Amino acid sequence: MTAAVKTLPASLLETLKGFDTPTICNALEIVAPQRRMVGFTRRALVCIRPELPPMVGYAATVTCRAAVPPTEPVEERRARRVAYYEYIDSLPRPSIVVVQDLDDPAGFGALWGEVNSAVHKGLGALGVITNGSVRDIDQFAPGFQALAGSIGPSHAWVSPAGWGAPVDVHGMTVRHGDLVHADRHGAVVIPYEVADKVAAAVDLLVRKEKEILDAARDPSFTIDTLRAAIKASDEIH
Repeated sequence: MTAAVKTLPASLLETLKGFDTPTICNALEIVAPQRRMVGFTRRALVCIRPELPPMVGYAATVTCRAAVPPTEPVEERRARRVAYYEYIDSLPRPSIVVVQDLDDPAGFGALWGEVNSAVHKGLGALGVITNGSVRDIDQFAPGFQALAGSIGPSHAWVSPAGWGAPVDVHGMTVRHGDLVHADRHGAVVIPYEVADKVAAAVDLLVRKEKEILDAARDPSFTIDTLRAAIKASDEIH
């Protein structure tokens, strides 16, 4: 049985959704400096819908395989499939499904396409983050996002191998119920204990960056004004 998931006010999730993922990473460097080197994807992912806004949700953690045919009877496979969907349904909403493809190389077969995007959206998921592949991208459920390691044509023998345990997607370790923020740039885990401090950190960063951006965009910009802007920025706390 998976552990209960801590939830946050919907208003806080909406606030976090208003920032792109690089901004979230910048803010975490202030409120959780020990995470500067961990907690985010470190390789490029294919974003099938870059026009969608960032997504913020509670992580459903899954592993999958596609390169090995199943050996168990059909009834067992069906029961396992239903149990997997029951796990997705058990997560607080909104959820984000984070899938580690265990095949080597990953992406042999796509777990994600027209059907699974529709089913997972119906069960409260905003999207999927995976090192594996996706397909049927034109038929994905409306508004359902995918960040994937690749795009491929077949699902081969793909099926969930397990769920509820920690997974790793391109260097980002995610545990069941983690708060995940993602957009076309990639994804990051936001520690619960600092989630309500992110907005204030973003405000500080914006004010500090404004000094440099205003100087750089001024037609009279010189190295001397840059020095002054950097000093002014450093003095903002």
